[in-house]
Amino acid sequence: MTDPTPTPKPRPVRLLIVDDDPLVRAGLTLMLGGADDIDIVGEGADGSEAAELVDRLRPDVVLMDIRMPVMDGLTATEALRSRPDAPEIVVLTTFHADEQVLRAIRAGAAGFVLKDTPPAQIVDSVRRVAAGDPVLSPAVTRQLMARAAGSGQEERAGRAERARQRIALLADREREVAVAVGHGRSNAEIAAALYLSVATVKTQVSRILAKFDFNNRVQIALLVHDAGLLDGDGDGDADTGLS
Repeated sequence: MTDPTPTPKPRPVRLLIVDDDPLVRAGLTLMLGGADDIDIVGEGADGSEAAELVDRLRPDVVLMDIRMPVMDGLTATEALRSRPDAPEIVVLTTFHADEQVLRAIRAGAAGFVLKDTPPAQIVDSVRRVAAGDPVLSPAVTRQLMARAAGSGQEERAGRAERARQRIALLADREREVAVAVGHGRSNAEIAAALYLSVATVKTQVSRILAKFDFNNRVQIALLVHDAGLLDGDGDGDADTGLS
């Protein structure tokens, strides 16, 4: 009896690092380069280099610094995420609840990591984002939403109206699932609460993402928050389910 054909080893995650500090780039390369399943394909020193590097190196994930002198990471993130073949992007920051992080998430970044995050967690973040799992802790997500709520009254009103118009495009079940995502429910928790299968919940989430051209569940959570669908139910401290 012959042995079964061995399962092929998954292709390593192709990672591009963009940061204006050469010491930070060297440190990230050192910590990430030791992972067998991550291949650092290149480095950039400014956001203005990102588009050309992505075209040439075809990374799966870009680790992008927010603050750079010529083109900041936010502008670069918005430009890259507008492309049909966009890589996933994780922004690097020194702030837990910077308004710039909120802008990055709205632009389609898959999350962020702090520069003082332990090396093992940064490696895990790259893996998770490559697998389609956003990397924002529950506490950080609540802070980001609070920051969004703290903007000017006219800005909040305009954003709320736009969010309500978009929510109106959802079918009833999609809306229920979207609100549950906003409260941080996992797929299994949503399935139990709405008497659905986990597979059905996954399908509903995928439909919502596609309908709004979103990239991850964080953007769904921000949308239902902006629409005021998370207010007044005493559930504001629910786990976001993003860990």
